[in-house]
Amino acid sequence: MSRWQNTHEALAEAALQLFVEQGFEATGTAQIAQRAGVSEMTLFRHFPSKEALLLDDPFDPRIAEAVRARPADEPPMTAVVEGIRQAWAGIADTELDDLRQRLRIIASAKWLAGAIERSSSATVDAIANALIDRGVPTAAARVVPAAVVAGLSVALLAWAQSETAGLGEAVGTALTALGEH
Repeated sequence: MSRWQNTHEALAEAALQLFVEQGFEATGTAQIAQRAGVSEMTLFRHFPSKEALLLDDPFDPRIAEAVRARPADEPPMTAVVEGIRQAWAGIADTELDDLRQRLRIIASAKWLAGAIERSSSATVDAIANALIDRGVPTAAARVVPAAVVAGLSVALLAWAQSETAGLGEAVGTALTALGEH
């Protein structure tokens, strides 16, 4: 792992720990940088905002690759839904715990209302580019992932706030509903 990647992960981990301990609003970027052992300037080289520390999405490349690898004759909606289903199936338990904590913080912090929606453009872009690579016209390649990501965001926030629902169940239900066309 590169030095940049190590620092990036250390910052994300320090931020999550502090957000859980103190709450999002009560945690400052200087505290996060100090806990990660770097300067605040370094933090902002890795993350443009405190919000970005929660919203950095490591799943986009996996999802895009899974969509790109779907059978060429699949309609765009099916390719996206099944690609996401496949990508989510490969997520490790430690990643799930981290994701649930981050989503709980997002759901509970008033300042972060709508944060997932604001940050979803990178996910939509990654999926749209995968669809374009499959030969899907640009307009359709933008609309399909926007609809799927919006629906998935609702399901993920509900899952994060639930003590009983498993991620597979929450995502599966949402993707099944989205895939019914």
